[in-house]
Amino acid sequence: MAIVIVGAGHAAGQAAASLRQEKYEGEIIIIGDEPHIPYQRPPLSKQYMSGEQGLERVYLRPEKFYADKDITVKVNTRVENIDTAANTVTTDAGETISYEYLLISTGGRPRHINVPGADLKGIHYLRTIADVDNIRDEMTEGRRLVIVGGGYIGLEVASVAVAAGMSVDVLEMEERILQRVTTPEMSSYYHNLHTSRGVNIHTSTMVSGFDGDTRVSKVVCGDQAFDADVVIVGIGIIPNVEVAEAAGIKIDNGIVVDDHCHTSADRVYAAGDCTNHPNELLNRRLRLESVPNAMEQARVAVANMCGGDKVYASIPWFWSDQYELKLQMVGFSSDGDTQIIRGDMAANTFAVFYLKDNKIVAADAVNSPKEFMICKQLIGKPVDPAVLADPDSDLKTLLAK
Repeated sequence: MAIVIVGAGHAAGQAAASLRQEKYEGEIIIIGDEPHIPYQRPPLSKQYMSGEQGLERVYLRPEKFYADKDITVKVNTRVENIDTAANTVTTDAGETISYEYLLISTGGRPRHINVPGADLKGIHYLRTIADVDNIRDEMTEGRRLVIVGGGYIGLEVASVAVAAGMSVDVLEMEERILQRVTTPEMSSYYHNLHTSRGVNIHTSTMVSGFDGDTRVSKVVCGDQAFDADVVIVGIGIIPNVEVAEAAGIKIDNGIVVDDHCHTSADRVYAAGDCTNHPNELLNRRLRLESVPNAMEQARVAVANMCGGDKVYASIPWFWSDQYELKLQMVGFSSDGDTQIIRGDMAANTFAVFYLKDNKIVAADAVNSPKEFMICKQLIGKPVDPAVLADPDSDLKTLLAK
């Protein structure tokens, strides 16, 4: 019998490593539909796209690791069926594999845009190594890139593309970029940052179609159009739940898991972007597209597969690299009713703390790693706003209270 891991992303790679760390001696099988061993997705829109990092540095662990730890990785293989009564999975190659425990870590896929011309050549989505390889082939100086969607992925790509000498237009249907994930002040900060670097940002702009013969040449938005040699669409992620749903596992905006990362099926766990999980610290359920979440859920699931009683309880945190700036976020800014700025936004070194009832509930830190690390420890604790606001004060003094 084996522990079978469906999907080959962050959660899968971490789970396999954690199983060996937990001294699990049975067979471990990772099944992924891409031609790669588990790899990191965040560098794809940043260091890998720019050429700063090669493929080997994108892999979570070197290929030798899996051989040394006796972990089987089946690439270019898709799980077509899960039988929770027989404790088996069946692949698209017709192979049936029995499992002692199953971890579903199928992640998500890009949400596609459904407008006329959406199937023209030159229109790309960004999720996989292959996606970025195809995009990089077309990212040459002087070409016109249109990015549909003003979220973090779109803005990260914009920063790489404009640095490569491309003409860049970002089209966002909402009234501001990053509207669904941050405050008006942070949206304005990033809007100004990108326009100062030469990116053209168009808000309240919805794509109605694409023009071109066989290849895209224009992006149509009602009565206006934007010339385009290349288009990248970044309008969100859809969780990959189909194989779990077909197996009768409970689904609700993701695969429903409990605080042990266990699904509604016996011996079946799930982790990563595909899960809808409870967070007692935030008193609600969440589906997060987040590397730290995927890694931690994988550790929790493994601990419980190995006979432990580990509960998932983490405050979400994220990061985004744009130009020379690193944004680090913890918690959700929308949970706060007051915000305090520490540092100088104009100098691109600052932190914004979000409070509710004088307790920190979230923070955004730009090029301020110390503030970010301390804030992670301060979440939920009462603080003195004057100390937060004073850049000369030592935030460590708040930890002792």
